[in-house]
Amino acid sequence: MSETDTVTDTPADEDATESPVGELEREADIAADYVEGLLDVLDIDGDIDMDVEGTRATVSVIPDPDDPGALDALVGPDGEVLDALQDLARLAVTAQTGERCRLMLDVARFRANRRAELVELARSTVEQVRQTGESVSLAPMTPFERKAVHDAVAGAGLTSASDGEEPNRYVVVQAQ
Repeated sequence: MSETDTVTDTPADEDATESPVGELEREADIAADYVEGLLDVLDIDGDIDMDVEGTRATVSVIPDPDDPGALDALVGPDGEVLDALQDLARLAVTAQTGERCRLMLDVARFRANRRAELVELARSTVEQVRQTGESVSLAPMTPFERKAVHDAVAGAGLTSASDGEEPNRYVVVQAQ
């Protein structure tokens, strides 16, 4: 069975005293403190940048310009260490807030650069689907990667769906 990766917004509790943006800023602050603690333990220099993008808190670790490769170990092969760190940061937020969070962690612009690559892949795949009139299945991707592709495909006016089971879940760009 196939499901499309979707993001659903849950309305804020009517009795909540904090706005959704305020809650996301709090998530980013908690995660930034957690990541900063990890950097201190590991004796790695990096600046922390926090933001709210849409319905998601983001925390980015920016390398010291004098030692740009210092954060490579926090990314790991194909972002595997980064994925694990993101999960840990999300757990730290959940432990303090009691709520599931969708925090996005980036280290040394790995995710930002990967998103740009995926947008280009989606663009070329959309063009292929339009030329051939046939759906195209892409290689297996992480949830972050699938979301980036789904967003880019939707922005180009086509539809896409995820198929398969983790860790081999992939995107199908659908012909109209």
